Amino acid sequence: MALEIASDRRSNGTRMKRMMVASIAAGVQFGWALQLSLLTPYVQLLGIPHKHAAIIWLCGPISGMLVQPFVGYYSDRATSKFGRRSPFIAAGALLVALAVFLIGYAADLGHLSGDQLGQTPMSHAIIIFIAGFWILDVANNMLQGPCRALLADLSGGDQRKTGSANAFFSFFMAVGNVAGFAAGSYTDLYKVMPFTQTAACNVYCANLKTCFFISIALLLTLTVVALTIVREQPPSSVDDIDSSLGNTDPEHSSPFCVEIMGAFRDLKRPMWVLLLVTCLNWVAWFPFLLFDTDWMGKEVYGGNVGAGDGEAKLYDMGVRAGALGLMLNSIVLGVSSLAIQFQYAGTSVRGVKKLWGAVNFLLALCLVMTVLVTKLAQSHRKHDKNGHLLPPPPGIKAAALTLFAILGIPQAVTYSVPFALASMFSNSSGAGQGLSLGVLNLAIVVPQMVISVASGPFDELFGGGNLPAFVLGAVAAAVSGILALTMLPSPPPEAPLSEVESPTKPVSSV
Repeated sequence: MALEIASDRRSNGTRMKRMMVASIAAGVQFGWALQLSLLTPYVQLLGIPHKHAAIIWLCGPISGMLVQPFVGYYSDRATSKFGRRSPFIAAGALLVALAVFLIGYAADLGHLSGDQLGQTPMSHAIIIFIAGFWILDVANNMLQGPCRALLADLSGGDQRKTGSANAFFSFFMAVGNVAGFAAGSYTDLYKVMPFTQTAACNVYCANLKTCFFISIALLLTLTVVALTIVREQPPSSVDDIDSSLGNTDPEHSSPFCVEIMGAFRDLKRPMWVLLLVTCLNWVAWFPFLLFDTDWMGKEVYGGNVGAGDGEAKLYDMGVRAGALGLMLNSIVLGVSSLAIQFQYAGTSVRGVKKLWGAVNFLLALCLVMTVLVTKLAQSHRKHDKNGHLLPPPPGIKAAALTLFAILGIPQAVTYSVPFALASMFSNSSGAGQGLSLGVLNLAIVVPQMVISVASGPFDELFGGGNLPAFVLGAVAAAVSGILALTMLPSPPPEAPLSEVESPTKPVSSV
C-alpha cells in the first residue's frame, strides 16, 4: 500500500510538471493571438497592401522550417548544466520580449528615423516591423519545439501520457488565445498604459502596443515559474546522449544536415502518411488563420482599411468582431482539448486518428460556409440617411461568430493529435524527440510558405478578397480527412512508445 501511495504521488508530481511546461504555451499563444487578430490590419496601416501582406507572414514558416529542426537537433544533444531543453526555452522567451518591443514601437521608431506623420507607406517603420516579426517567429519556434520535446521527455515513453501532455499543451494554447483575443477586442486597453499613444502611434497602434507589453509579462512569468519547478538533470557525458539517441557508435555521430536527411530517409510509411495529412490540413487552416479578421472587416462588414473614415471605421469594427470570434473559437478549443485529454486518459489512443479525419470534414464545411455568410452579408448591405454603409444585421454577425466558434473543435485536434502521433510513429534510428518533432514541423511550415506566397495573387486572380483561398482550404481539408480515415494507421493500444517506432527515452530527469 505504501508503495502504491508513493507511486501515485510521483505520478501526480510528474503530471503537474508536465502541466507547468505546457502552460508556457499560454504565454506563446497570447502573443500569437495578437498577431492573428491585429497584425494583418496593422501592416496595412503601415502602408503594405493586402495582396502583399501575406508575404510578411512568410517569415513564420521559413523560420519554422529552419529553426525547429535545428533547435530540436541540438536540444537533443545539449550538455548544459541547466538541461537539454531549458536553455533553448529561456533564450526563446527573451527573444520574444525583444521582438515584441520592436513590433510595438515600429511606428515610433520609424518616425524617429524619418517617416512623415500621416503618410504611407511608412518605409522605415515597415523595415523595423519586419525585423521584429522575423525575430518573433524565430523565438516562437525556439520555444515551442523544445517545450513539446520536454513534454515527451517527462512522459517517459508512455503513449497515453504523451497524448495527454500534447492535449494539455493544446488546452493552454486555448487559454492564451482567449486572453489574447479578449485583449485584442478591447478598444480602450491603451488607457492602462497611456504612454503608448504617441504622435506616430494612434489609438489602434497604442492598443496593440499595450497588448504586447502584457504578452511579455505573461510569457516571462510562465517561463520562469515552469523552469524553476521543472529542473532537468543534464547527462553526465556526451556518451550518455549518444546512447539515449540510439547511437551505438558515438565516434561516427553525424552533423545536423546528415541527421535531418537521415531522418527523412528512414521514415516509415505511418510517419509519411502523417506528414501528408498534416501538410494538407495546414493548407486548409492557414488561409483562414491569416485572414480571418480581415474577412470579417472586408467581406462581412463591407469595410476598407484604406478608404474614407466611414469604410475604415466599418473595417475596424469587423476586425474587432473577428477578435471576439477568435475568442469564442479559443473557448471551444480549450473545452475540446480537455475532452481529447480525457479520451487519452480513460479510453484508447486508437480512436484519435478517426477523430482527426472526421473533424477535417467539419473544417471543410465551415470554410465553405464562409462563402454563404459573405453572400448573405452582401445581399443585406444597407446605408443610413447620409449614405454611409451600416454594419451587417445581427443575424449575419451571429452566423459568422458561430463559424469561428465551431472551428475550435477541429483546431483542438490539429494542435494535439498530430504531435502525439508523431511521437508514437517516429522511428528509433537515432533522431531524438526534438528532431522528430522538427521533421513534423516541416509538414506544417511548407504549406504555410506556399499559402503566404500564393494566396494574395490567387485571390486577386478571382477578383480579390479572401474567399478563393478559403474555398481552396475547404478542398484541402476534405482530402486530408479522407486520407486520415483511409490511409493513416492507428498505433497499437496499450503499447509503450518504444514498441511503436517511438522517439528515444529522455536523458534528462526531473
